[in-house]
This record gives sequence, structure tokens and C-alpha cells, in this order.
Amino acid sequence: MHPELLKNYLNRREALGLAGKAGVVAATVGTAGASTADGSPRGGINDVPFDYGNLAAWVPGPYGPDDQRGSFNEVTEEKTAKALRGVLGAREVRTYNLGQLMWNGIPAFITTPVRSYEQRLTIGGYRSPRFEAEGGIVQFRDPGGTNRLSLHEERFAAVQTPGYDRPYSTTYQIGTQLDNLNHIGYGEYFYNGHRGPDIDQLYGTSKLGAEHAGPIVTRGVLLDILGLKLAKGDNRALGRPAANGKPVLASNYRITVEDIKQAMEFGHIHRFEPGDAIVFRTGWNQLLHRVNRQPNPADITRWGGAEGLPGIYLREARYLAQFRPALIGSDTWALEVAGNVANNDGTAFPVHQDLIMRFGIRIGESIVLDGLARDRVHDFVYIVTPQFAEGATCGNTPPAALGCPRTPS
Repeated sequence: MHPELLKNYLNRREALGLAGKAGVVAATVGTAGASTADGSPRGGINDVPFDYGNLAAWVPGPYGPDDQRGSFNEVTEEKTAKALRGVLGAREVRTYNLGQLMWNGIPAFITTPVRSYEQRLTIGGYRSPRFEAEGGIVQFRDPGGTNRLSLHEERFAAVQTPGYDRPYSTTYQIGTQLDNLNHIGYGEYFYNGHRGPDIDQLYGTSKLGAEHAGPIVTRGVLLDILGLKLAKGDNRALGRPAANGKPVLASNYRITVEDIKQAMEFGHIHRFEPGDAIVFRTGWNQLLHRVNRQPNPADITRWGGAEGLPGIYLREARYLAQFRPALIGSDTWALEVAGNVANNDGTAFPVHQDLIMRFGIRIGESIVLDGLARDRVHDFVYIVTPQFAEGATCGNTPPAALGCPRTPS
């Protein structure tokens, strides 16, 4: 975690006095839900941090007290059929990989124990002196059976963290990912009022885990904020280019509700619909560009948030939440803005808290959207099959898109 973000996080924790104080949160569970009758968030579409201490104001969630899927419930069979009708009969349908390439040492949000990704190849059934000399892992050297079986497999290296008796590092919370409803809470409370002490298990959580998400095929909507700003010549919204020369939004640029509406016009999007996958393009993934498999150190520092992050804040999150999307994502690692004066209120990741806890809306991160933007595909079929991993807080299987490229005018 960047020191400034960590400072804000700790200050917020101290201000709330959450540690060990379960009594801070009201004991009664109400039925008010997260939204008003017209679908707008309770408390309004604004930047005022929500009072999660009033449990009755957000529990149960919008899909009932027993729900574990959140707004994935909006992706009905009818919704999927409607999304697919958008590409059926088209002369050309292109498949887009929306995932970020995973490479050894890919940066991740800094935690303790650390998040890391270090893939190691293991070989078996043949001899490779060079591989062994470099420290490669050999399972067996001679081919197996009368058919002389050999193999390759992978393992994931772990990183020893001081204070922990065993090394831990592998996580789904790395690279292109989709946060689950057990990921973010308020003190010991999580989505639908589940208490951490009631659901935490050594393997994960007994409620709200990845096994309840399920695969979805739905309508995707690209809000190409970077493309919009480039088309308008709005250089104030742009930061210095990535090392590969590609443009990116400024490090602390806040995407506004007005930007969202203009991006809809830019992409000929007439409306949001329940169950949509709404994704923002900032260009931030270009900071992970490598030359000869080597990343640019300055870009990696920027990517990590040392100068802030472009993204939405509470007003924008609440504006989108009223349309009940299945998920909201972006090509940054956090979706929400950081380092902007608008969110200098001592909170830590309040957009995550609002979307996941109040509205049951999952958050997608590090989604690569350049191919869709290049082909001017703003309305498409979005496909994701999250890890079917019991109790997991996230899935990092990359989503895919089916879209019809538009002929340049």
C-alpha cells in the first residue's frame, strides 16, 4: 500500500475506533435496504461517506436477507439472451481477451503477508542440464512407462513474511480480478450484515465466497473516458504518457457523472440496464507494458498509486448503482480515484465499501479494454467465469467480450 493511502487508512480506523469494538454497530437488523423506491441510493447521490454504524440503513441488502450473489441476480436467463441477440446475425463477431497478462513479479496492492505471483515450471521425463543449473524444479528425469511419458507442470513460489510461521503469497487478488461480496466490510460486518467472526474459516469464508458468484454472460458497456478526453482535446485530464508512448488519464483524475454521460454519448450508449457490466477505460494498463519482458520502474511506481489513481468516487458509484449493474470495473487496480482533493476525507476505499456492502455490486479491476476501444465496440457481450473456489474473496480468471467491430467513419 502506498504510504499516503496507508496513512489515510490508519487514520480512518483510528477515527472509527473499529478494532475490537463490535458494539459500535447497532445490534438490530432493519429492512430499509440500500435504495429508495425509485432505485436511487438512500442518502442521495453525493460524496458524503455513508454511516454503516446504522445497520438498519443497509441490512438486509437489496436482494433479501439470505442473498449471497448481490447484483449478479440481475443477470437472468432473459438478460443473457438479450445480450447474445446483439451479436447474433452480425457479419463479424470478434472475441476480445479483457485480461491482463500475468507475469512473474507483476505488481499488486501491497499487503502483509505480501501478494505476489511467481510461477515456476517443473519438468519430468527428460533431462535439461541448463534448466537444472538455473535452479529449475525436476520431478523425475527418466520418461515414465512403456510410452515414455514426460510432463510440464507449474507451481507457485511463496514468499516468507516476518511474523508468519509459513510462507503465504498466492492470491486471486492479483492481476485482472473480480472482487466478491466477502472482500470489504465495516469493522466485523460485511454484505447483508454477516459478521466476520461468524463466517471466517481457515480456508476462506463460509458465506459470500466465490462459489456463490457463478458464471455470467451479460451486456457489457464500455465507458471510454480516455478516448473521450483524447477526442475532445481535453489535455487537463491527461497525464504524461506511459513509457511506451501511449496516453493515460492523469494520476488523480476524478471521473465525474458528467464524464459518464458524455462517454455514453461518445459510445452511442442510450441507457444502462440492470445486470450490465459497466467498465471504465483510463489507459492505466499501459503502465504495465514491458520491453523484452522488463517493466519500466517509473511506470510501475505510477501504476501502484504513488501519484494517485484515476477513477470514480462516491457520487459516481451511487449514480451507477441506481441502475443495478452486475459489476462495475476499470483498467486500474482500484476503480476508485486516489490522491484527488475530492476524496481527501480520511476514508479508505469507500467506493468499494458502498458498492460491495450496500448494493451487492462486485468490482472488476485491471480489465484490459484497449481492443474494444480500438474497434469502437462500446456495447458488447461480457463473459466471466469466476474461480469456483470455496470461500475465496476474489476471482482472477480474465473476462472475455464478444463484439461487432465498427467500421471507421
